Amino acid sequence: MDLNLRLPLAMLVLVGLLVYTTPTHANSEISIRRTYIVRVRPPPNFSPDMSSSNLETWYRSFLPPSSMSASRPHTPFIYTYREAILGFAVNLTKVEGLRSNGGAWNSIGMGEGSIIGLLDTGIDMSHPSFHDDGMKPPPAKWRGSCDFGDAKCNKKLIGGRSFSRGHVPPVDNVGHGTHTASTAAGQFVEGASVLGNGNGTAAGMAPHAHLAMYRVCSEFGCWNSDIVAGLDAAISDGVDILSISLGGRSRPFHRELMATGTFSAMRKGIFVSCSAGNSGPSSGTLSNEEPWVLTVGASTMDRQMKAIVKLGDGRSFVGESAYQPSNLVSLPLAYTLDSGNVKGKVVACDLDGSGSSGIRIGKTVQEAGGAGMIVFGKQVSGHNTFAEPHVLPASYVNPIDAAVIREYAKNSSSKPTASIVYEGTSLGTTPAPVVAFFSSRGPSTASPGVLKPDIIGPGVNVIAAWPFKVGPPTTSANSMKFNSISGTSMSAPHLSGIAAIIKSVHPDWSPAAIKSAIMTTAYTVDGLIYDTDEEQYVLYLCGLGYTDSEVETVTHQKDACRKGRKITEAELNYPSIAVNAKLGKLVVNRTVTNVGEASSTYTVDIAMPKGVTASISPNKLEFTKAKEVKTFVVSLSWDANEIKHAEGSFTWLFGKQAVRSPIVIF
Repeated sequence: MDLNLRLPLAMLVLVGLLVYTTPTHANSEISIRRTYIVRVRPPPNFSPDMSSSNLETWYRSFLPPSSMSASRPHTPFIYTYREAILGFAVNLTKVEGLRSNGGAWNSIGMGEGSIIGLLDTGIDMSHPSFHDDGMKPPPAKWRGSCDFGDAKCNKKLIGGRSFSRGHVPPVDNVGHGTHTASTAAGQFVEGASVLGNGNGTAAGMAPHAHLAMYRVCSEFGCWNSDIVAGLDAAISDGVDILSISLGGRSRPFHRELMATGTFSAMRKGIFVSCSAGNSGPSSGTLSNEEPWVLTVGASTMDRQMKAIVKLGDGRSFVGESAYQPSNLVSLPLAYTLDSGNVKGKVVACDLDGSGSSGIRIGKTVQEAGGAGMIVFGKQVSGHNTFAEPHVLPASYVNPIDAAVIREYAKNSSSKPTASIVYEGTSLGTTPAPVVAFFSSRGPSTASPGVLKPDIIGPGVNVIAAWPFKVGPPTTSANSMKFNSISGTSMSAPHLSGIAAIIKSVHPDWSPAAIKSAIMTTAYTVDGLIYDTDEEQYVLYLCGLGYTDSEVETVTHQKDACRKGRKITEAELNYPSIAVNAKLGKLVVNRTVTNVGEASSTYTVDIAMPKGVTASISPNKLEFTKAKEVKTFVVSLSWDANEIKHAEGSFTWLFGKQAVRSPIVIF
């Protein structure tokens, strides 16, 4: 098994909010009000004709209740925006700040009472992300242990065990586990940054959830025997959520230990979030494909740590770096270390095929006397750039820009020169989010008829806790330890944290119900869900053509398929639909459960490309009570000789609720 991490490429996340503050005096008390400009994504069913009062009501949903209490004589809003940007300006105190009190955290909590278990490289328990201020004791059901030797666990980090070879405490000698744990459920840490960039308040997705670390990997890798032992312990200890940023090559489920282990977790009501893998952009490269887990791909964010490369001929290109010292101005430019004496020069370097990172190459450049470095992204990486904590002044540019710089460095008639100008951190980069080039793609090899990955999450240049200092050797040993790295390993714990929040609010929901809420809507957990039980998964495995013994290997059920009971992949009550283009048609049922308003009527909106005919019957679902169940039929048809690939969706709409299911014909 491999860690699904692009080390040491690049995590702090703003959950749908971009917050800017006006300058204040250094001696700011918590009672002093600051002006926040908040940009928000459009709500479901947003239209330019939405009334000002409705728009303001929606904006208010992002504010903490204290900002609108009787003790506040005036509205906190300064302005509400709808034309130039979508958002508002607001006066808040530090205590009322949106980072720790707004949005979903304010309305549905921060994961209180949920336990997230991570199978990873261990954890730096001394990191401030794992303090327990404001935390409640773990639930009475918790049965885990704390094996850190003399060090004690607390109400945040409630357990830690080691299963990697050597029987050492579950401390993190790699960084991966500390990073993923703080992403899922790190506490609020003010002044977090990577070498002064990406500055802000760091927090995991579920800041008040409990954490348990199961060290199953080390700097030497991961062994299946250790992974299964960690999984076994986590199930026994009583975790609610499993966050697994590990992966390997695709195998049939009955030959994949992770598939069997996660099925057992699902049977116990444990939600499992797994990374999709880093083998993109080639198709059919997924890890963790089983439908009872959430398979998470990686996306970019709208933040850049800009390092501008300016050539001697006046052209400039936007790159990134998490280390931003003084600018380098008009230095000689050399292409590769093989170009002779590079002392005092900016060296342009290609990432080689050995997996060496820009940081490792930078150390070589520095040892050779180079003054700076331009890292050329691989051809397959598209427009992605990476903000690494380099050891010398550097900029990572995408391969499109790299081709221009390379040509200039190799063939310039005059002596080529380059500058690197640092512009700090900027927000609002577009387009974002987009799928990262390295994120493994579908279709699933083990089960092509189930659409995977299920979802994408932030996985590029993610800022989170780190056990060691990063950057050049001169970096202060006392500086706060955070790092910017990339990979689907970073994406999965984002969704683990979101699952913990939902589990905290809906402790009776099945893993499939939580998964459905995550996949079909980004705005609410009160709507419609697609639930799936253990029996459906068993019938689905029979439908894959597995023998009784093969199904028993995964499910521990004997003779599951003997009576001919089975369902196709398309018949699994999944929140998405995938179908082979060669079939030309599909008619399939889906069943939803109302977990929103008791009295509600949903209408369907279908969006399919030209050449695909789609209908849903009935096209209206009328509910009269909570937990009422309704079934509808999805019918699709297309010319198999003409349509080879198509993507669309259908969405159930009720008021502000929008429950979307993607459809892919492949």
